[in-house]
Amino acid sequence: MDPPPISRSRLEINFIRLLEETQQMANGNKPKDWTFEKWMEDRNLIILYGSQTGTAQEVAERIGREAYCHFFIPLVSSMDDFNIEEFSKATLVVFVAATTGQGDNPDNMTNFFKTLWANRKNRQLLVNLKFGVIGLGDSSYQKFNFAAKRLNNLLMLLGGQSLVKIGLGDDQHDLGPDFVVDSWLKLWWTKLLELYPLPDGIKPISSHILPPPKYKVCYVTDEDDKLGIDKPTIADEAAETSALNPFSACVTINKRVTAEDHFQEVRLVEFDVSKVKHSHKPGDVLMVQPQNLEEFVNEFISVLNLDPEKKFSLESSDTNIAVPPSWLLPRPCTIRDCVKNYFDIQSVPKRYFFELLSFFTTDENEKEKFLEFSSPEGQQDLYDYCNRPKRSIMEVLADFPHTTKNIPFEYLFNLIPPIRPRPYSIASSVLAIPGRVQLLVAVVEYRTILKRPRLGLCTNWLSRQKENSCVPVWFKSGALTFPSMSSPELPPVIMIGPGTGCAPFRAYIQERVASGYHENVVMVFGCRNCDKDYFFKEEWETLVAEKKLNLYCAFSRDQEDKVYVQHVMRQHAEGFWDLIGNKRALVFFAGNAKRVPIDVYDALKYICEKGLGCSSQDVEEYMKKDLEKRYQTETWA
Repeated sequence: MDPPPISRSRLEINFIRLLEETQQMANGNKPKDWTFEKWMEDRNLIILYGSQTGTAQEVAERIGREAYCHFFIPLVSSMDDFNIEEFSKATLVVFVAATTGQGDNPDNMTNFFKTLWANRKNRQLLVNLKFGVIGLGDSSYQKFNFAAKRLNNLLMLLGGQSLVKIGLGDDQHDLGPDFVVDSWLKLWWTKLLELYPLPDGIKPISSHILPPPKYKVCYVTDEDDKLGIDKPTIADEAAETSALNPFSACVTINKRVTAEDHFQEVRLVEFDVSKVKHSHKPGDVLMVQPQNLEEFVNEFISVLNLDPEKKFSLESSDTNIAVPPSWLLPRPCTIRDCVKNYFDIQSVPKRYFFELLSFFTTDENEKEKFLEFSSPEGQQDLYDYCNRPKRSIMEVLADFPHTTKNIPFEYLFNLIPPIRPRPYSIASSVLAIPGRVQLLVAVVEYRTILKRPRLGLCTNWLSRQKENSCVPVWFKSGALTFPSMSSPELPPVIMIGPGTGCAPFRAYIQERVASGYHENVVMVFGCRNCDKDYFFKEEWETLVAEKKLNLYCAFSRDQEDKVYVQHVMRQHAEGFWDLIGNKRALVFFAGNAKRVPIDVYDALKYICEKGLGCSSQDVEEYMKKDLEKRYQTETWA
């Protein structure tokens, strides 16, 4: 791809400063036709990430920062947002790929990988590419770092040259994935500087130099504000929706669907999307852009002693870093609105947060603590302080008053990540409930060693939305692909959805019944109590009575011995095998990514073993070569 435009950025300014300070270079020991621009043409580094929860994106952004220090021009992007045609021309790329669910690609990597896979016969496609891959995964899962391994193999199959052996970060390591990431990046930069050496006397920029702010903050007077610099509103009517073009959906229903005395609050939230011309399908997700709760906004402003009504506008300080979209952060914007809409003050801070804080403190003890937290050796202490109790950025800043008072406002954009949109599986069919989208939302609230309960940002914000309040949303394809209703003959389906995992299956059941295809539709639902958290009970039991749905329920706490969905599947192994083995049923699972997917897979293996009547080795072969091609999962942490 063509190199990004070169401006007199901090990279060039630092480089020129170092050139001036190097006597050897000043004496003319460089080629006559040497220019900064020409030298930099070969130093474009593309950094692509596949990230489900944001961790891989944070690693990619770290690589971008380190690229500047090694005099490379970075371009950081999610894989799906990067033009695949331009990628085929790229010469130097780092990939950061997380693995989600049971070996699945993250949502923002799916299309990129599919496109590359479709070109797998062209073994010369990436012959000019030099690359490296970092994987982020959890070794407690069977398919540890499967997405990264698969991507690495495919890149080599297409002719790419791996400069450094794939790095496999592991959440289970005492120091977390950084243990692998740190050592991998050290090798990566060593290799790159061998291939793309710096001029004599020039060394990488030290990490002890404070980087410039991510954005330029321009404060706005009342007179400027009257001009209306840039105040777009979110659309209340749209043909298509996206992160750049969200839709302002009004809440029409927001009600609790678990018993008042049940420990878990789950809500059915419905939006009016009648003015969106895009028609969602079962398996799609609704992306929701939340805001911080009002009490947290006020507390954050108080802790940092900010003027909430002060207005500002953002400008990019780097041509490769886009400013936030104006629908999210208008120009101009008050500091209060910025804190409410943009800064993820409830997120748990990462290692770089403390590295950056060390530049602003006037207290030696605080500085020592920050440097410890940002060092490889201090990761266990950082985990105990931040990750274990889920201590938020806002709470950390309150813990270090000598530092907090010295942080310039513009550096908050370096310190605090933006609030990310949250995906929710759509729990309704456009055929059954036209013009509306329903979500099943479990409100997250739990306790740690800290006094204050931990509150899920989006779920608690959604739970407080009144009817007719408007929420920025957009549609996106989900991980599950159901058979199209236009098919002449629909296959049987088995859907396993404990708890709120039933949401996408309710959408498909509604769609299938509304289309007149209701034979061999099986739902396996699990919850704690029949009278506490049995979602859609009347709706499903009516369909059962009408013989339009085969329903199996597991109420884990309604008897002395706990019964889960995998137990129900084993109890009805013969019937399930008839659908799987004889009628070629498609099997779907949606739910928490911890233990349940493994138990469900083991139950499927048991069903196949009983049905086939053969050895466990033959069953494994059948699962890999046959059933796994008909088995889809959607899981979340």
